[in-house]
Amino acid sequence: MSQASFDASIPVLTEVLKAEPLSDEAAAPSAPPPASAAAQLEAAAIDGWTEAEWAMMEHRLSVRIMHQLQSRVDFVLEQRIKDSMAEVLSHALHDLTNEIRIGLHDTIEKIVSRAVAQELTHLQAQKK
Repeated sequence: MSQASFDASIPVLTEVLKAEPLSDEAAAPSAPPPASAAAQLEAAAIDGWTEAEWAMMEHRLSVRIMHQLQSRVDFVLEQRIKDSMAEVLSHALHDLTNEIRIGLHDTIEKIVSRAVAQELTHLQAQKK
């Protein structure tokens, strides 16, 4: 690789960004107003509210809280229903499996008994 020749007319980064001392105002971030000033501003803002504005605020807060609660309630309810249904379905499946097993066992037993009886009858008929 070839190195580019150094051109003295192009400033380097340290020349472009000259270190200038920061003034006290720029160095310190603006402090928030004292809590009492914030409380005074809030009190002044809501002192002039009409009944309609209070009713609107109450309605908005109620709607927002209901929306947040409803989404949580929906989630919890869905989880509980899933858990309950899983347990109920597991028990139902177990019971259904047992019923099918018993029914199948009885049916096979009857079929085998009938087949054996028919075969024995057939063999007895051949001997006569």
